[in-house]
Amino acid sequence: MAPPSDASVKSSEPRALVKSSESRHPRPPLNERILSSLSRRSVAAHPWHDLEIGPGAPTIFNCVIEIGKGSKVKYELDKTTGLIKVDRVLYSSVVYPHNYGFIPRTLCEDNDPMDVLVLMQEPILPGCFLRAKAIGLMPMIDQGEKDDKIIAVCADDPEYKHYTDIKELPPHRLAEIRRFFEDYKKNENKEVAVNDFLPAAEAYKAIQHSMDLYATYIVENLRR
Repeated sequence: MAPPSDASVKSSEPRALVKSSESRHPRPPLNERILSSLSRRSVAAHPWHDLEIGPGAPTIFNCVIEIGKGSKVKYELDKTTGLIKVDRVLYSSVVYPHNYGFIPRTLCEDNDPMDVLVLMQEPILPGCFLRAKAIGLMPMIDQGEKDDKIIAVCADDPEYKHYTDIKELPPHRLAEIRRFFEDYKKNENKEVAVNDFLPAAEAYKAIQHSMDLYATYIVENLRR
């Protein structure tokens, strides 16, 4: 019988190496939803993990917009593909008052990146990223679970970039934001509670904590 060809020998080597490598380095016990976003990607760059947060964080940072100002469609990041998908159309007769998205390379207790509401003049297309400046924190409980939101302004919008703290915003603007989040899930029979807005210093702490949690839970586990 003829000896195996070089091609057949070469084709078997990678499988053997993969099996040997997997036995020596078992996969870390990461949450499946997070793990799926780190592997089997269908895009070249994943906005959660590959986009830098920026050197000015936690004060000024990059953020990815999922939902444009004035939209009734709830878009969100698909963690497996890195693409923006349609989650649902809002059940209530409301629209997002400002651009809404997430901060890359952050992680919160709900296994999602940190949410951010960005005040600026114009709606932004889902999937775009921009520089934002944190001015406050909106503590929120969504169906019994913590789901805080960073309130920020676009750092490159001349109408908003001068704001440094949430107390500088008109009271009506804060009431508008609060009312949206209190109402947008009511017709889905889901309860949302919004507490008093907190100053910029608390937003910085929340962002830094989410950066540290991301570094500890994701980066360090992947190095094992």
